[in-house]
Amino acid sequence: MKRAPTLHDRPHTDDAVTDALRRQGYARYSAADLGLEAAAHRTDLAEIEDVYAALPLDPYAPHSNRFRRYSHAVYLPWTGQLSFTPGAPDPTYGTVTEYWQDEHNPEFPDVRRRLPDLPTTLHGNALLQRLIHTDLTHAMWLEDLQRTPVYVGVHLLKLAVHASAETAVSSPDCLHQDGGSPATFTFAHFIGSTNIHGGENAIATPESAGRRPDDVPDSAVHARFTLDDPLDGYVVHDHRVSHYVGPVSLGDGTGPGERRILIIGLAPYGPRL
Repeated sequence: MKRAPTLHDRPHTDDAVTDALRRQGYARYSAADLGLEAAAHRTDLAEIEDVYAALPLDPYAPHSNRFRRYSHAVYLPWTGQLSFTPGAPDPTYGTVTEYWQDEHNPEFPDVRRRLPDLPTTLHGNALLQRLIHTDLTHAMWLEDLQRTPVYVGVHLLKLAVHASAETAVSSPDCLHQDGGSPATFTFAHFIGSTNIHGGENAIATPESAGRRPDDVPDSAVHARFTLDDPLDGYVVHDHRVSHYVGPVSLGDGTGPGERRILIIGLAPYGPRL
């Protein structure tokens, strides 16, 4: 039987990303920092983009111009095995997976939302697999993740507008934390955008959660930036910072506007017995 790859077999990643994450609780990175070239993954990226093209509206906010799919996977650090978990049957979406941010999302406090799953055809996408395993290499320095199954949340999000009067907003529309374990990490990988204004990211102190970046002192904001190049992104060690993405509006070009982002969340599975 072929041996499952372990963490030591994973693709090389830039130690500077891990060092920054450990030191300050967040890090920005380019595709090159992750050992990736978008051109080398053109086919896999096109498959992911095809899923974005047909993303369903957020069922909990149908007027937000927000579209999404979400699935869980489980990673075993001692064997290197990664398996997507099956969703629950749903008459509208085929299957759905529970998404819960406890009280950390002021728009849906302690609500267990059930979101449309990723299509199973995407589970084996080589680029998606590479991103998950690369993210794991940047988080596994934390001992809490080394001796327990690791929960992996894979979230496809699109903000899309078609008219100048429209805006598309993320949830929540404020600086926030994702909640859960102190060993929670959130990685954001930019997929692409067309004809938009806005979509600025911000990283701030945890005490800034619940407010927008313009409403907190400049000293509380660690970084403000806009993602522009495919597969560039950032990571936050959730309990040490808060994070935010601003609304998107239609740009000055022709056609609709879109911002597409892939979020990978990592956290230890907790005992339930």
